[in-house]
Amino acid sequence: MIQRILTVGGWTLVSRVTGFARDVVMAAVLGAGPIADAFLVAFRLPNHFRAIFAEGAFAAAFVPAYARTLEVDGIANARRFADRIAVVLILLQLVLLAVALAFTPAVVTLLAPGLTRDPARFELAVALTRITFPYLALISLETLIAGALNANQRFAVAAGAPVLLNLCMVSTLSMAAFFPTAGHAAAWGVLAAGVLQALLVGADAERGGFGLRLAWPKLDEPTRRFLKALGPAMIGAGGVELALFADTIIATFLPAGALSALYYADRVHQLPIGVVGIAVGIVLLPEMSRRVAAGDAAGAAAAQGRAIELALLIAVPFAAGALAIPELVMRALFARGAFTSADATAAAVTLAAYATGLIPFVLMRSFAAPFLARGDTATPVKAALIGLLVNVLLKILLAGVLLQVGLALATAAGAWINLALLAWAAKRRGVEPPGEPLERAMRLLGCGVLLGLALYGGQIFIAPALSGLHGLREEALLLILIVLGAAVYGALVIALLGRTWLKDLTRDQGTPAARLEPHAID
Repeated sequence: MIQRILTVGGWTLVSRVTGFARDVVMAAVLGAGPIADAFLVAFRLPNHFRAIFAEGAFAAAFVPAYARTLEVDGIANARRFADRIAVVLILLQLVLLAVALAFTPAVVTLLAPGLTRDPARFELAVALTRITFPYLALISLETLIAGALNANQRFAVAAGAPVLLNLCMVSTLSMAAFFPTAGHAAAWGVLAAGVLQALLVGADAERGGFGLRLAWPKLDEPTRRFLKALGPAMIGAGGVELALFADTIIATFLPAGALSALYYADRVHQLPIGVVGIAVGIVLLPEMSRRVAAGDAAGAAAAQGRAIELALLIAVPFAAGALAIPELVMRALFARGAFTSADATAAAVTLAAYATGLIPFVLMRSFAAPFLARGDTATPVKAALIGLLVNVLLKILLAGVLLQVGLALATAAGAWINLALLAWAAKRRGVEPPGEPLERAMRLLGCGVLLGLALYGGQIFIAPALSGLHGLREEALLLILIVLGAAVYGALVIALLGRTWLKDLTRDQGTPAARLEPHAID
């Protein structure tokens, strides 16, 4: 399992690195002004719905049902199940797309009402949303196929597909002069990426022998199990997205640039969440689903414990850096071209606020997996909705005083509430992770505190030595601190947890083999 997590995490890291290149180009070409705000609204809208209808609710319901069918009934039945669910998904997406394209101004008004005060920015957001929204249908289909790939132990292509989004956007932004605005260039890059991502994972599924053939749905046992899990999952995913919608809605009433500060801070914040938290969740959910279906509850709990430890091992230094040296991070990454030093400062404070919730965000999928693997989507939904309530209330209270920083702090608080409720529910159900991994997790958090102090002090003492550099001063300082921080963190981990633990953690311990008999496919 660990090797598969590292495979997904590695490809996700490539995606995030190319995403960083995309954001550098976006910052330089779009800046943090009205065009950037209009594009970010158009970019966020399909991604909000994507989280509800694809990567959030759909994946939470589909992957365990598919993995159980694969384990118990074999590949032929699992493939038939995927073919039938694909038809349901496609029909749903076509209806949603038709409504969104027909009523785009109303959708933008509902979800970004502050833009109506600026007619030019509003009209641009409407035009760009009509270009980006079809991305939702394409990426939803890609998510279904990726779920089947993951359940069949094929992780690399699905994990690498998001790289295409970054490459397409960089390509179109580099040709922005040929589009009406730079926002149009970015929007067309999004749509092109959706087409390529769907084709890429579809081709990999065909090579694996379980590509989609589409079949009219039947209300058999796997489909009923899927639909039973989908309802609560959609409510939960919708609740989480409501919090993000609230960010967009409130930020449109804040001064120009607030949306951009949120976006660029969140992009850095999402790096460890994607590389670690999401990668762990992608591998852990089918792993636990198979073990639970095979009656191996102890193995499922052990897999969860190791996943939590690995997630924290990698995520803790990101949290330490984001809290200790946020302004250096944002200046080194984005302060060039149209993205000013003042923009970097606003984004840096927002990044530090987001970072206070990084640990629960990274662990969320690991703590939800025991419930989802057992077909229980209701418990994670309840936890998510209570976290959402806290989140939205705090957004309303804090945004007027702290602007976009208040929105980020509210998001972090909601994440902690969500994680705490999942841990409490797991203990009550008797499906909590083993105690020893949690004890070691506390030691890792201690390593993070000491690392943060080292980074903060290192910045104070090393910065004067680089004052003679005329260019790339922040970049050089950040690179030095990354190397220094890696050495300090490695020494702390070995001192507090030991070399043996580190070797054992990264050693794969196998997984129950799924039934992959080559049955004929209808």
